[in-house]
Amino acid sequence: MPVDRVLLAAPRGFCAGVEMAIKALAWMVRAFEPPVYCYHEIVHNQRVVQRFVDLGVVFVDDIAEVPEGRPIMLSAHGSAPEVVAAAIERGGYVVDSVCPLVTKVHHEVKVRAGKGYQIVYVGHEGHEEAVGTMAVAPDSTHRVESVEEVAALPEFDTPVALLAQTTLSHRDWRDVLDATKERFPDLWVPGRSDLCFATTNRQSALMDIAPRCDAMVVVGSANSSNTLALEKLAREAGCPQVFRINDAEELPTDLAGTVGVTAGASAPEDLVEAVIAKLAPTQGVEEVRTTDEDEYFPPPRNLRDLLVAVDSFATLVLGGDPVGGPVLNDRQLPASEVLASLA
Repeated sequence: MPVDRVLLAAPRGFCAGVEMAIKALAWMVRAFEPPVYCYHEIVHNQRVVQRFVDLGVVFVDDIAEVPEGRPIMLSAHGSAPEVVAAAIERGGYVVDSVCPLVTKVHHEVKVRAGKGYQIVYVGHEGHEEAVGTMAVAPDSTHRVESVEEVAALPEFDTPVALLAQTTLSHRDWRDVLDATKERFPDLWVPGRSDLCFATTNRQSALMDIAPRCDAMVVVGSANSSNTLALEKLAREAGCPQVFRINDAEELPTDLAGTVGVTAGASAPEDLVEAVIAKLAPTQGVEEVRTTDEDEYFPPPRNLRDLLVAVDSFATLVLGGDPVGGPVLNDRQLPASEVLASLA
């Protein structure tokens, strides 16, 4: 493959929310006898999901499919209140790995609806995050995706608020924001954007390299909203060739010149490494970094408490001092390494 050089976008790949969710499910796999159940895909990446399936995780789309008493993980995209309640009623150990940024939007929906607002929610139809968020206040929430759908909204005789799916691209959000402000001049918007900082960073990194590339490769799955946003932005940047792939096996065989590489927020780094290895650039790889990320989301508290108890028990059984036993500290432990250790 006559590729001269690879421009590698940074940041790329796993965001803090995905890091937390993957590590949380990995620890559940280690703490419980299989099967461990997960409501919806833990994250939107085929390869990550398959790795957990191989470890005995069962992914379900209905909590009723989970046998009573079995451990349940709720996905990073957030779940409807009734789903959380149903999981608890099954009587097993429940860990909610919802991204804190999604929790923020759920809270905003609940508060605004409680104050009598009608909520215009910008989100993709059928996306798990959008479904879960709208279920917080279904009678007050109106989903839109386009300027045309904003124009089709009814007249409201109550205050109007605007909230969003966290993984939208800024370009998609900006047009709908402007149209909604024009339609409802007294529109309430949150003081801090609902859009995920990691999604924004990955888009900025891609836009920094896409104009310099003969082709752009985006690693990630087709059901990943932020991955599709990266693909769309690369095309809008004028890159001659843009390819979204699940892994290195899907790379075109005729790439040449300078190739840009990035990955969606649910794609593990080993997939990126395999892509670069197959591209085999004759002039090497240049990582182009636009910003550093140091955001960290700790595991859900009940899972942290369980892991500390397990560590203390193991230390005691092995004859050690429980006070000086292992302490859960995962901040410096990448989720990709956790996945690899379970393989």
